[in-house]
Amino acid sequence: MLIRFNVENFLSFSDNQEFSMLAGKTRSNTDRLYNDGSLKLLKFAALYGANASGKSNLIKAIDFAKATILNRIPPISIISYSKVKKENKFQNSSFDFELLINNKYYSYGFEILLSEQSIRKEWLYELKPNNEEKEIFYRDVEKGICSIDKYFKNNNKLSVKLNVFLEMIKDSDSVLFLHEINSNKDLLYKEFPQASILKDIYLWFDTKLDINYANKPIDNSSIDIFDHDIICQIEKYLNGFGTGINKVTTQEISREEIKRKISPEIIEDIINNLNVKLDKKIKKARILLNAKGEGFFLFEKNFSDEIKIKVFKFNHNDNDLTFFLSEESDGTQRLLELLFVLLEKEEGKVFFIDEIDRCLHPLLTKRFISLFLEIAKKRDVQLIVTTHESQLMDFSLLRKDEIWLLNKNPKGETKVYSMDEFNERFDKKILRAYLEGRYGGIPEFYKSIDFNENNSE
Repeated sequence: MLIRFNVENFLSFSDNQEFSMLAGKTRSNTDRLYNDGSLKLLKFAALYGANASGKSNLIKAIDFAKATILNRIPPISIISYSKVKKENKFQNSSFDFELLINNKYYSYGFEILLSEQSIRKEWLYELKPNNEEKEIFYRDVEKGICSIDKYFKNNNKLSVKLNVFLEMIKDSDSVLFLHEINSNKDLLYKEFPQASILKDIYLWFDTKLDINYANKPIDNSSIDIFDHDIICQIEKYLNGFGTGINKVTTQEISREEIKRKISPEIIEDIINNLNVKLDKKIKKARILLNAKGEGFFLFEKNFSDEIKIKVFKFNHNDNDLTFFLSEESDGTQRLLELLFVLLEKEEGKVFFIDEIDRCLHPLLTKRFISLFLEIAKKRDVQLIVTTHESQLMDFSLLRKDEIWLLNKNPKGETKVYSMDEFNERFDKKILRAYLEGRYGGIPEFYKSIDFNENNSE
């Protein structure tokens, strides 16, 4: 789970800004907090702010860090430093995560000179409840310093091997050690289970952290959406949300029919991959395709080389007619995608969703969040969203520390702060105060617009 994220010198974040999922002093709805006796974590946060205030930039910062860890430095990084100050071009940018993994706390981060695409520092610490830090590894590329033996000193053979790997990239400023130590190193973790923390941190970014934009679907890889029980749940949710859908089924379609929805190149690629995915235990191979705007397609192949393609179909109001997802409204398509957050049962998953209210009615957005908050009482899953939806700004729904505000100052710098910083009563109607500008994070209109100023006489 995510504890905290700090970012500095990236896009509209000039000086260090902190976003935290640590619970504040609010006493309401404590039953939906993660609480291990030492740490209390929120499972939901809503980020508010005017257009261009930096809400999406916070998600982009986390996404940039994830991409750098799992792959290499994204090419766009060369212009991603904060341009609000000229000197920022020559200053390091910092990305630091505090994480809860396997009931322990860790701090992982790195510094990078974006204008030169040069990694300067990288670190990983275990954080103790008494505020003690235990170094796992540290790199300072500029000074040629690196260390990893302190944490693994009880296993000399492992310590020596890890030092060899670290020394190999000591002077390399193009790749992170966390990436390198998880590239074709399965034998290392098999031989030395003690080193698994290096793999666990990497896998958190790879499998636990899901970042969703308008053009990027929510990860549903851990959910078998063609399972009968899952389909029943989807049907129940879609019906309950008032979409008019009363039945969800799966139907087999022909290759000719699917070619009208999916490009032949993609279909051919899937079929080729099916050849190497045959599971000898269940004697079939399966590949799920989420074709955004078109629907979900399941490709199955058995040992007889028979390929079947199934798709979701929808019935409305007890009508026998069935519809593809592409024939449903944008709101229904969006809602079906969001349902994967409610269906997720994998512990520790963290979802970031930009513009959660896109295509949704205000009351539907509020209902969706209400359902998530109920689910959060039973599951350790986190949801962080950006939104303009004022219906959510309600102390009867959200805790004060679950509401975050992002505001740009006159210099163009984004500042991040929690509603918990304001001393407001639980019964206060905060929506009106927010829209009146009491807390910031709203648009500022500096002059009136004269619609006739460009009109000729």
